[in-house]
Amino acid sequence: MHKGHKENRGYFITFEGADGCGKTTQIGLLAEYLNKKNIENILTREPGGSDLGVHLRKILLHYEAPVSNVAETFLYLADRAQHIEYKIKPALEAGKIVLCDRHTDSTLAYQGYGREQDLDKIKYLNDIATAGVKPDLTIVFDIDSEIAQKRLGGEKDRLEAEGLEFHKKLRFGYLDIAKKDPKRVKVIDANQSIERVFEDTLKVIEEFLNI
Repeated sequence: MHKGHKENRGYFITFEGADGCGKTTQIGLLAEYLNKKNIENILTREPGGSDLGVHLRKILLHYEAPVSNVAETFLYLADRAQHIEYKIKPALEAGKIVLCDRHTDSTLAYQGYGREQDLDKIKYLNDIATAGVKPDLTIVFDIDSEIAQKRLGGEKDRLEAEGLEFHKKLRFGYLDIAKKDPKRVKVIDANQSIERVFEDTLKVIEEFLNI
């Protein structure tokens, strides 16, 4: 497996991108691929990866009254802290590969670049919530904002419904995050077909895991 990594510890791989980028489809395909190869993994997501997180997800995505930007950020951080403590850390310590649909970069992109909150403060708060656990690899699925909006269709959650300008800020945010941390963050063109995107995803994963 990936050289230079702590012995017996699993790998933490996060999938990121704006709504409509297709990352949830890709993470599911990757889990199936790893299962066929008998590589132990767990598939999880944020928000909603823990029992507490399931309740927080309902509030974050479907609460119908206004939510302050700061309150929204802290709800995501609460979900993350619970998720790390009770699901991600135990899985990594057991040597499993953790595949996570959204993580810290989502908060940076959505609440930082999208809501225009202070990026350094969000990074600091993310560090507290994760207790130092960081992704080994992050794949960002980059998609044209107009195409992503069309893919979402009519039924949208609270954040999906933010509109085109907000999603353009997200796209810029994710590309900026990747530019600042190219060793960890790999960008894949998600404007392609599902099959082509998965081919590109597998190349990144196989190189990283050395499989």
